[in-house]
Amino acid sequence: MNGTKAALRDEVRQLAEEAFHRKLISGYGDGADSEEFQILIEGKPRHFPLDQARSFLNELLFSSSIR
Repeated sequence: MNGTKAALRDEVRQLAEEAFHRKLISGYGDGADSEEFQILIEGKPRHFPLDQARSFLNELLFSSSIR
């Protein structure tokens, strides 16, 4: 994995950790593929490409902060 993908994966992990602590997701982890990230939403696993996982988590965190 190159440095850019590693940095993106780290960013996604940090966002997922924040969303988990805010109880917006029920879990997270690496996907089966190194280019995927798994997010558990209401107990159901969903696999996202890293860039989509980052977008999804950013939007989730932002929308929860403006409520």
